[in-house]
Amino acid sequence: MLGSERLERLADRALAMSRADETEVVLIVQDSALTRFAQSRIHQNVSESNVELRVRVLVGKRVGVATTNDLNIRSLRQVTERALQLARLQPENPELAPLPDPQPITQVTSWSVSTREFVARQRAQAVSTICRLANEKGLEASGAFSTSASELLVANSRGIRAYAPSTLAELTTVVMSADSSGFAQDTAIDVAALDAERLGREAVDKALTGRHPQPLSPGKHTVILEPYAVAELLAYLAYLGLGARAFQEGRSFMTGQLGRQITGEQITVWDDGSDLTGLPFPFDFEGLPRRRVELITNGVARGVVYDSQTAFQEHKFSTGHALPAPDVFGPLPVNLFLQPGSQSVDQMLAAVDHGVWVTRLHYVNPVHPLNTVVTGMTRDGTFRIERGEIRNGIKNLRFTQSILDAFRSTRSVGTETRLLPGMVGGIRAPALLIDGFSFTSATQF
Repeated sequence: MLGSERLERLADRALAMSRADETEVVLIVQDSALTRFAQSRIHQNVSESNVELRVRVLVGKRVGVATTNDLNIRSLRQVTERALQLARLQPENPELAPLPDPQPITQVTSWSVSTREFVARQRAQAVSTICRLANEKGLEASGAFSTSASELLVANSRGIRAYAPSTLAELTTVVMSADSSGFAQDTAIDVAALDAERLGREAVDKALTGRHPQPLSPGKHTVILEPYAVAELLAYLAYLGLGARAFQEGRSFMTGQLGRQITGEQITVWDDGSDLTGLPFPFDFEGLPRRRVELITNGVARGVVYDSQTAFQEHKFSTGHALPAPDVFGPLPVNLFLQPGSQSVDQMLAAVDHGVWVTRLHYVNPVHPLNTVVTGMTRDGTFRIERGEIRNGIKNLRFTQSILDAFRSTRSVGTETRLLPGMVGGIRAPALLIDGFSFTSATQF
């Protein structure tokens, strides 16, 4: 780790070398380590340290971006000049926003010394626990355990200087028998919050319960989606339409819907980079504070997230959701929350006469973005529910389902939530009981 003073000196040097009208420098430092295991054995330990410097320059109504991970003086000069040359080659964008001015940033804790100092031997101990639990039942465990420590500094020629460190730990496992599998995953800022034994038992129990899976006919079924599956749907909902660029271009399901009911009343979704129960971070990749954004409240569409460019087009303020330039997606929610409800998982299960328990979703792809239709498969723990009890494993099913329709058909929301990794950032989600979830075909496994 380089520290705020050294990173700020590097950013100031690059800013001083730039001959553009306006300049932004983003420095991303990351030390990461990963332990992979398969067939109940560790087969790979890797670690990586990297520093990335991104320069964005504005020349009139043109913008250019260049990147390097070489931080000597010659390289700093070259990367600023390359960004300038690229900007001069671009067509003018009459709607191009200026770089943002500094704003007050409230710091939040996203750093853990325990995670920063976690070593391969400690990761191996956690993996060993999972493998032992699998081996005791004649099963095989695979998965990955990663830890990382990062620094982000954003500086621009208008006076922004924003710095924060962060850490992240993630443990994922799949436990398999000859004809079944079970999944478990957890993520946290502090690695001490990860419980390898709990995750191992969760995955083992699923693999055991799922043995000798039976076929189930496709069709519309009542489902209980575990938080893993719900988080996947939320991630795609964010990608498909909770950012301002898609909203402004008419590609979002939110376009023309603000203030209208788009899901059931039990669904409330927001984004909040300051919530300590998520993966908080104080600012975005433009150095602007992350603000809480109400996205869907009791089923009513409330808003989308903005960066400075999309906010400029609507004469609004950025909500602090810029991604690193050059950004092809536009702003996206990165700290999503779905409000928990009043039903425990046991109560939800007891309310189902005939249905399907879904642990997680796999290989999900959009089919109709405006209608939020996605397709994918169940995986690593799909079970038949009969008279309020999980009876047996079933062979996996392919679904083709509108996310908004699923949220309209939500009968109850779980009381407990889990923090899980999203496409970007984190998602805290509960389980959902949904009627009429559409399965379109079955698999052979």
